[in-house]
Amino acid sequence: MIHEPRNAGAPADSTGDRLLEKIRYEGAYPTRERAEESLRAVLSALGRQVTGDERVALAAVLPRQAALVLTAEAPAVKQLSGAAFVRDLAERTGGTPATARWDAGVVLSQIAALVGDDLVARVIGRLPPGYALLFGRAELLAQAA
Repeated sequence: MIHEPRNAGAPADSTGDRLLEKIRYEGAYPTRERAEESLRAVLSALGRQVTGDERVALAAVLPRQAALVLTAEAPAVKQLSGAAFVRDLAERTGGTPATARWDAGVVLSQIAALVGDDLVARVIGRLPPGYALLFGRAELLAQAA
């Protein structure tokens, strides 16, 4: 089920611009271009991990350009854990695991603020362990019986 985007009444450019500015501010990136590089890299990497209804729902509520980046690549055959996601992001961007973790945390926490708790919970629920913290959420572990 696809929900109406939260920002349906806002022009796509203004929502995308606000998202980029929040990422730039929260990430302490020196330029808007650096914030956009981070956004593109993280969304592209996330697009390789998120599948099914959650992928469609996430794309539906993101600003148009962000949704295009998210859906540009086909999902990977095997999903990566959160830690492997960060390592893969570092490899693809030529950065370190620390900078990749920073970029992922900044971008995904701002995406989470934009799309809302319900969708974030659904996305995290469909991903392997380790993504909740990247989205700025606590990771709840199942207790052994």
